Amino acid sequence: MMTSYVCFDLETTGLSPDKDEIIEIGGVKVEEGKVTDRFSRFIKPTSPISDRVRQITGIDNDMVAEALPTEEVIFDFIEFCKDQPLLGHNISFDYRFMKRYAAKYYMPFEKAGVDTLKIARIVHKDLPSRSLGSLCDHYQIINPSAHRAYHDALATAKIYQSMKHYFGKERPELFEAISLDGGRKKIQPATARQKVYLKDLAKYHKIKLSNDVDTLTRSEASRMIDGIIFRFGRMLR
Repeated sequence: MMTSYVCFDLETTGLSPDKDEIIEIGGVKVEEGKVTDRFSRFIKPTSPISDRVRQITGIDNDMVAEALPTEEVIFDFIEFCKDQPLLGHNISFDYRFMKRYAAKYYMPFEKAGVDTLKIARIVHKDLPSRSLGSLCDHYQIINPSAHRAYHDALATAKIYQSMKHYFGKERPELFEAISLDGGRKKIQPATARQKVYLKDLAKYHKIKLSNDVDTLTRSEASRMIDGIIFRFGRMLR
């Protein structure tokens, strides 16, 4: 069962990944069942935040006015996740938004993960609602700032731990990470071309790589290449 992961939540301007925008990313990193790091950033949308979104999330235009550049926030969050699987409540919604933003900035984001909503629909058929708020009430979890990304992510992680405690032995398969793009996630080694390019890029910028290039997966190599280019630029031929 999944014991180390990044639980994340987004606040957005609407429900369509193609038309609407992310305004906040919140996440907690859990390692062996313990929270070890947190992530909380605003993103400034291209259009003003509507009154409806402000009423739901509590986020207004003043709060996002000084947000860091969107590309930097997305890059930092992908780095925060590294190769950890993801956890979320109705995770497909948040994952689709993140995939679109990552693709926009040419960053890889193919992840495995677990959806607490799917688990709750199976193990809590008796509950009238399996919303995040209803599950918090059921497990007596206090969420002081519902509909704010970081607090919802933390609450989701606690719900996952609670459900795993009560139902993990009976239904361990529900708590195993699967590819969020469909099917089980396959680990593919970095290609020879990726390895050569990464070594050349590091040499060009005089960077000492922290990983053994020959042991990298394809997604790890892509992320490292993107990270170096993002910070230092491409090689000039």
